[in-house]
Amino acid sequence: MPATQELAIPPYLSPGDLVAITCPAGAVQTSDINVMAQYLEAKGFRVQIGATIGTSYFKFSAPDAARAHDLQQFLDNPDVKAIFFGRGGYGVVRILDQLDFTAFVQHPKWLIGYSDITAMLGHIQSVYGIAGLHAHMQGGYQTNTFHGLSTDSIFDALYGYGQTYVGTSHAMNRVGEAKGIVTGGNLALLSDLVGTPSDIDTTNKLLFIEDISEYKYNIDRMLWQRKRAGKLARLKGLLVGGFTDTQDNAVPFGMDEYQIVAEKVAGYNYPVVYGFPVGHQAENYALVCGSLYRLHVHEHGWSLSRQA
Repeated sequence: MPATQELAIPPYLSPGDLVAITCPAGAVQTSDINVMAQYLEAKGFRVQIGATIGTSYFKFSAPDAARAHDLQQFLDNPDVKAIFFGRGGYGVVRILDQLDFTAFVQHPKWLIGYSDITAMLGHIQSVYGIAGLHAHMQGGYQTNTFHGLSTDSIFDALYGYGQTYVGTSHAMNRVGEAKGIVTGGNLALLSDLVGTPSDIDTTNKLLFIEDISEYKYNIDRMLWQRKRAGKLARLKGLLVGGFTDTQDNAVPFGMDEYQIVAEKVAGYNYPVVYGFPVGHQAENYALVCGSLYRLHVHEHGWSLSRQA
């Protein structure tokens, strides 16, 4: 498939559609998912909650086989039009190769999440040519972390409305205009996918990256890996999201997160946005991974738009 060709977009949703919530990685409390489910029901959807909600097994919501089975039933059910993931954490990569995507490919549906879900979104893009939605999970529906525009952007995407995001300038931004397929996600997960069938082709793409709780030296190492693997050389543009709760060693690394990024892309001439609203923060705008967007970075700010 050409790097500039938009991927298959799942059918857009309508009120009354059945959607599901499952946790293929870390555990989440039933009370938190109930808040999310009630919001989805208020939007007019019928909600089916999976067996991995409210359970725990060491670091995970359930053993690998149980997490895979819970997700598989929703992938196979043609009545389920979208699968919302409850949370990230760690665990998707442990079950990815156990899943059968035959029914999903025949009847694509929206897969919605971020963080550890980056592995799932990368897999359906690279292996099956199907777009997914990078967007917040149950945490984004809670009162203390709710951000209206971020939540609205999820449903704008699922209903098939256009999206236009705008932001203010940043001293490190690199001006320019570009049109390309948006893809990306959590930097650690993107690094983990390199060399696997789920690895994302970044050629001619608008790449976005974000991460949480990483040491600065490890951010540096992962970006060197991407640079040496050719993953930064032929981009159409770069959207640098949040790097929240970043850690440093007793002996400081000597650069902040954005300086670390800037060093790796200094030799390229595509537009770059720093502080893009995506990541482990309340302001986390939905992005259709595999869809075509237009990016405009100018001296007063930036805009990113998608026409559905």
